[in-house]
Amino acid sequence: INAEYMGHSRLSVAGILDCACSNCTELPTMSVKVVKVASPNVQYGPEEITSSYNYTRNEVTQEGEAITVTPKSVAYTFHTQAKVPKLGVMIVGWGGNNGTTVTAATIANREGITWRTKSGIQKPDYFGSITQCATMRMGFAADRSEINVPYNSVVPMVHPNDIVFGGWDISSCNMAESMERAQVLDFDLQRQLYPLMKDMMPLPGIYVPDYIAANQKDRADNVLTGTKQEMMEKIRQDIREFKAAKNVDKVIVIWSANTERFSDIQSGLNDTAGAMLKSIANGESEVAPSTLYAVASILEGCAFINGSPQNTLVPGVIELAAQKGVFVAGDDFKSGQTKMKSVLVDFLVGAGLKPVSIVSYNHLGNNDGKNLSAPAQFRSKEITKTNVVDDMVASNDILYGPGEHPDHCIVIKYIPSVGDSKRAMDEYTSQIFMGGRNTIAMHNTCEDSLLASPLIIDLVILAELFQRVTMSVDGAAATPLNSVLSILSYLLKAPVVPENTPLINALSRQKACIENMLRALVGLTPDDNLLLEFKIPGCEC
Repeated sequence: INAEYMGHSRLSVAGILDCACSNCTELPTMSVKVVKVASPNVQYGPEEITSSYNYTRNEVTQEGEAITVTPKSVAYTFHTQAKVPKLGVMIVGWGGNNGTTVTAATIANREGITWRTKSGIQKPDYFGSITQCATMRMGFAADRSEINVPYNSVVPMVHPNDIVFGGWDISSCNMAESMERAQVLDFDLQRQLYPLMKDMMPLPGIYVPDYIAANQKDRADNVLTGTKQEMMEKIRQDIREFKAAKNVDKVIVIWSANTERFSDIQSGLNDTAGAMLKSIANGESEVAPSTLYAVASILEGCAFINGSPQNTLVPGVIELAAQKGVFVAGDDFKSGQTKMKSVLVDFLVGAGLKPVSIVSYNHLGNNDGKNLSAPAQFRSKEITKTNVVDDMVASNDILYGPGEHPDHCIVIKYIPSVGDSKRAMDEYTSQIFMGGRNTIAMHNTCEDSLLASPLIIDLVILAELFQRVTMSVDGAAATPLNSVLSILSYLLKAPVVPENTPLINALSRQKACIENMLRALVGLTPDDNLLLEFKIPGCEC
């Protein structure tokens, strides 16, 4: 590292500014807030936080046009282990744009590395992470000022600086070379990170050409060989060895590799846990590489998160996760265009307007775009992007009749010159008052990996948190949450939910679920935004 770079008198080997010169800017000091609830509904102990929570819901019956609503109340007790473990995260596709970016960013944050661009000195941050940079309302102080706190101040969470990263990739490049190839981060930051990442080597990955685009073949020089059973067992061994070598308490595995084609779901193939394991042993062609990673993770007791759109979590995988008491979540990181869509359609339908046409166009030039240029892989992405509006449309039978749905078209094109800077253009046409039409056109430039990487951080931090949570109903024995961790839906395009569970895609409802769950863990009621204390003149309540 150049110790005299840009007039700075001293730089440590980690790139931490240690300088009193006028060019330097101090790193921001992290305000560490800790929320403590003063209530008989919560007890803070050295080992766990125990909260009592009265959950109210409405039971609805409908006979013809008559709708009867009956409020129901259930007493829950939540137990949250207070000790935060040392967390290891193994990324499938570690050498890809997302894997290199999230790894580099956590190093930059942990080591305090700053870098210079044409706009001046830049400081590392975790912008885009809700656990690190979003706040939730706690209430009002005596002077009626609103108090908002970071998510990570409500209950103990892993800090991203403390995460140990590792993983697999079908490319043999070390992580420093992969970071350069990705062309996501500024050069001066890459320059300082290179010596810290050059010795990080991805483990050989599973490569089955039938599942990803043929144009990925030139990267595949670091691959496992053998039967599907043998490769799955090697992944299990890799997880055990990583956990021991890095001395971590837990490992979470997350898929951030290429989008695969969809797998067929067939009776006796992958519809049950037993059939799934038998199909792996028999080397069945419809067992995808991502499913091998998922099964290996589950058998090792490690949560598995699918960050791509393919149907990795087939019924047999979900059943196996339930049998082993291991969390799974998916599908597909929700970072840009789809996140905007889940906001805008929710707004339009909620305003009593009727979207009749949604046309979405993307072009991008990273390796994700290259892989998606193949029809089978594009189809996987098209499915996750199209289904995002379904629950919002179904919520309003005044606007939409049975089976009625907006016209919805998705286009993705590979344009190498734009690199990771994806362009998304959307047109929303809605029917409005008295037969009128309204059209909203939107252009969104998304730095793809800089938006996706904070999602990886949130997914693993929240998954780990909920591994420490058990709950009981009306005094019964405490049990973990459902193995399908649908509470992570806010971060995923096509949320996988437990059987007979409502699928929610509206972004505001997904976010409220996370916030209200955090409140429940410390015995607080949901934030209902009634603000009754301000609705009555002169009220001091």
